Amino acid sequence: MGLATQDAIKQLSALMDELEEPLKRTFQNVHQGYQNETLARFLRAREGIVSKAHKMLMDCLNWRISSEIDSILSKPIVPVDLYRSVRDSQLIGMSGYSKEGLPVFALGVGLSTFDQASVHYYMQSHIQINEYRDRVVLPEACKKYGKKIVTCLKVLDMTGLKLSALSQIKLLTMISTIDDLNYPEKTETYYIVNAPYIFSACWKVVKPLLQERTRKKIKVLSGSGREELLQIMDYHSLPHFCKRDGAGSGSGSTRYELSDNRNCFSLDHPFHQELYNYIKQQASKVNPVGPIKHGSFHVEMPEPDAEGNLIVKTIESEMHKFGDVNGISHSVNGLKILDN
Repeated sequence: MGLATQDAIKQLSALMDELEEPLKRTFQNVHQGYQNETLARFLRAREGIVSKAHKMLMDCLNWRISSEIDSILSKPIVPVDLYRSVRDSQLIGMSGYSKEGLPVFALGVGLSTFDQASVHYYMQSHIQINEYRDRVVLPEACKKYGKKIVTCLKVLDMTGLKLSALSQIKLLTMISTIDDLNYPEKTETYYIVNAPYIFSACWKVVKPLLQERTRKKIKVLSGSGREELLQIMDYHSLPHFCKRDGAGSGSGSTRYELSDNRNCFSLDHPFHQELYNYIKQQASKVNPVGPIKHGSFHVEMPEPDAEGNLIVKTIESEMHKFGDVNGISHSVNGLKILDN
């Protein structure tokens, strides 16, 4: 794997010094004062090759401008009942910090349904959490722990993962592509917990297709992963699904108790309350007298690269095999993500 050497960072920095407005402004929103660390992330994502990292970064900045990403934190999803539906079906939240000060984000992969709103609302919500993480959470973590903190940890709960997850692959691939191209190397480690057999079967064939730098970041833990995770974070920072007694089979389909503010996926959780209030406050600054407009925030959807397409096709193939073995094969033809 290519390294982000000091010489490579210096070369890329010289290229970025030539930026003109508005590229310079949006670049400042990307690096948040940690320019060298940001350049290093893009270099690592392109195996340390300066020309490729420069193109990737320029594509990212142009995407941000064309999609108006700099203003996305002033675009709340309203009314609140719609946003609650998004939160109930796109399970993501922040549970705390690691012992090293890295924010811990949790994702309910197996029980997310993505069926309560259009694809644009889910994409808007995902990017808003990315931007809030980079512009608010990480800078606050730097102050809280007194050091540079530019990445996070993610704990992925596979509870309830079923063959029907095939209907979500289109959206999940778009989200993954957005992250890979525009928020590279922001996650230090991915921890997989509560993994059922269907995940293990897919992981066996997908793992060799991943780049080495990605494979090294993914840790599949036993059961709920509680004991392993307690080595890197305190109990109060564990995602709620790692605290449940008897967690670990990964085969259940019980929904989380969304009214419980200890559930980091719920809109009632402090993280989501702070996020939603922050976005409403930013919206009021932009338009202090007029009502907040309804409607989703559309962004340009990049096409996945060849590696991404191969991984998707492999997952589909393996999940179909799993369905055939259990006599529950379903065609993905006609399965659609809700769209406007």
